[in-house]
Amino acid sequence: MNETFISVDIEASGPIPGEYSLLSIGACSAYEPDRAFSCLIKPISTNAEPQALKVTGLHLEELVVTGLTPKAAMEEFAQWVQEVCVGSTPVFVGLNAAFDWSFVNYYFHRFIGNNPFGFAALDIKSLFMGAQGCSWHDTRSSNMKRTLLATSEGTHDALEDARYQAELFRLIRSSLSASSTM
Repeated sequence: MNETFISVDIEASGPIPGEYSLLSIGACSAYEPDRAFSCLIKPISTNAEPQALKVTGLHLEELVVTGLTPKAAMEEFAQWVQEVCVGSTPVFVGLNAAFDWSFVNYYFHRFIGNNPFGFAALDIKSLFMGAQGCSWHDTRSSNMKRTLLATSEGTHDALEDARYQAELFRLIRSSLSASSTM
């Protein structure tokens, strides 16, 4: 089966979708990181964890003016996924995929009625844990960066983080391929 791995990162106003808002999406083809998508999204509520907003540098008041409606954002994202994955199955790849996936899946279903990724996501932390035989605690991105000799790093900009995650994903898969040929 032909698969296209799409690295996705989001920034949100809090820990759970529905009560808190998806504020930005960044995505790129894991093996062609210049094929990218990003957008800012109007909040669906005023609920926000101050620390979440501080980390992202985003402001709900600004996003009300500058962000896309959630429906438009998800339609554009779905269209981009379709264009990147012509003839292949899109695979959602995330670093702590459970968090990012929960918002993306919720927004796709709530605002456009379906999720082009289907019902599953590939978690980079879990992949790293299996590849390295390490503890869950050792799956922090800073440890992955050091272990894998990654050149980029996370910044809490959704697109930059998607590209960073894509690099980690490629390095893990490359290390698995190298170890299987030994």
